[in-house]
Amino acid sequence: MPSPASALRYNPARLRSYLYRLPLATRAILLFVLIFWLASLLGSRWWDVVRWGALIPDKVTLTSWRDSVYRLSTFPLIHANVIHVLFNVLALVPLLERFEANHGSLVTFALFNGTLSTLPAAMYILLERFVWRGNSATMGASVWICLLLAVEAAKTYKSNPYFSLGPYRIPTWSTPFIVTFLGSFLIPGADLLVNLCGVTVGTLFGLGYLKFLAPPERPLRWVEGKLNLLGRLPHYVSIDQKTYGRYGVLPSSAALEAGIPLTYRGGGGGGGGGAAGTATS
Repeated sequence: MPSPASALRYNPARLRSYLYRLPLATRAILLFVLIFWLASLLGSRWWDVVRWGALIPDKVTLTSWRDSVYRLSTFPLIHANVIHVLFNVLALVPLLERFEANHGSLVTFALFNGTLSTLPAAMYILLERFVWRGNSATMGASVWICLLLAVEAAKTYKSNPYFSLGPYRIPTWSTPFIVTFLGSFLIPGADLLVNLCGVTVGTLFGLGYLKFLAPPERPLRWVEGKLNLLGRLPHYVSIDQKTYGRYGVLPSSAALEAGIPLTYRGGGGGGGGGAAGTATS
C-alpha cells in the first residue's frame, strides 16, 4: 500500500498526460488567458491590457456601446499579476474541461465567449452603478470558476437536494454562495459582487432556467458535420455525446456485438482609465 508521502509526490508523466488530454475549447481559453497575461507584462508602454480589457462600469455605456461591449467578454481573461493568473488557472482548468466534456467544444466556446461572460458582467454593471453607486473595475477568471462550481452544485441538487449540517438541512445549490462569501474574506482582493453574479448565473444555468440562451444544437451539429471538425481538430469534443466521446468515436456495445471495426479519430499521438478602484476576481 503506497504511503501518503508517495501519493502526494509530484508525477511529471501524469501531469503531462493530463495536459495533453485537455479538450480543445479549454486549451483555447487557457491560451487566451496566458496571451493576455504575457501582454500585460509589457505594461502601458506598448499596450495597457488591464485598462483595455477590464470590466469598468462607466466605460460600458449606451453611447459608447460599440467601442466597449467587448469588455463583457474580455474581463475574465485579464489578470493583475502572476499569482492572480496562476491560482485562477489551476482552479479553472479542471472545471472547464469537465464542462466541455459534457457540452462539447463548440457549445463551450460559444457560451464562454457569450452568455456565460456577458450575463454576469451585465449584472455586475447594473448593481455596481445603480445600487452601490460605485465604479470599481473588475477582472479575472474567478467569475467563471464560481459559475462552474454553481453549475456542478445545481446538477448535484437534482440528485441530492440537501445536505445535513447538524440539525439543519441546507440546499445543495446554495453551497457555491457560501463558498464565495467565505472566499471573499479569505482571499485578498477577491471581488465578492462579480463572483456572486457568476454564482447566480451558474445556478440558473445548471437548473435549466437559462437553457434557452444556449446556442441551438441543430445548426451546430450541421456545422460540425459539414466541416468534419471531429476529424480535423485534435482534442475536439463533439456535441453529440451519445455517439462521440472526448477524443473520437467511442465503441458501443451494439457495435462490438456486430463486429464493426472502429477507427480512432481525434488528437494525434499515442497519449490520447477611469475606475475608482480595481478588484481582482
